[in-house]
Amino acid sequence: MEFKNVMLEKEGNLAIVTINRPKALNALNSETLKELNMVIDTIENDEEVLAVILTGSGEKAFIAGADISEMKDLGVIEGRKFGALGNKVFRKLETLEKPVIAAVNGFALGGGCELSMACDMRLASTKAKFGQPEVTLGITPGFGGTQRLARIVGMGIAKELIYTANIIKAEEAYRIGLVNKVVEPEQLLDEAKKLANKIASNAPIAVSLCKQAINRGMQVDMDTAINIEAEVFGECFSTEDQKDAMVAFVEKRKLEGFKNR
Repeated sequence: MEFKNVMLEKEGNLAIVTINRPKALNALNSETLKELNMVIDTIENDEEVLAVILTGSGEKAFIAGADISEMKDLGVIEGRKFGALGNKVFRKLETLEKPVIAAVNGFALGGGCELSMACDMRLASTKAKFGQPEVTLGITPGFGGTQRLARIVGMGIAKELIYTANIIKAEEAYRIGLVNKVVEPEQLLDEAKKLANKIASNAPIAVSLCKQAINRGMQVDMDTAINIEAEVFGECFSTEDQKDAMVAFVEKRKLEGFKNR
């Protein structure tokens, strides 16, 4: 399936998604969000895909934000609909059963920072910059920024970044825990692929259940959270992957690989 603003490529068990509006610094308009929604559905239904990399085209921007040229004339109802569309797509990405790595190659501002935070982890180029500058435009973050940023870096730092609209460099983003690793621009995609392939080499159902347990557990109290963990832990024992891997371990032989189911 061909899209105008989003590219989907496959390399083995990896899906590489590229937001492709370089002339607009990959800004997210309604059309792009709808295309991304369809791409996520495609990936979700592709059993061969075990991990996903999300990036932006060009050298300047991962995603510079939501498309201000589309937003500037919106009224209250249209504004809520636009925010709801972005939140729906980002939440679908966040809850995708497969792990998603953001390869942040440049500006990740506003909706771009928010999209990166909907991914499981973030690798950043040394040229990457992060921020939620919405208050300089008279709005709040609208695609989950007020919620995910605080959960990732803590409430105090999140409030400082959102209230001040400060834009921070990759090293500062790493220091506060917003990104997992900072690499040179020419190494970014290779590092993302290396990480994605490492994840994809493990039992896919177990990885998926780990994601589910972490995401669900972060939203509830500890007693409920450990019950969620017990639930997914038990579910693992219904898989061939668990049987094959544990038998191989006990027999002191190398497992040939996990079955893709």
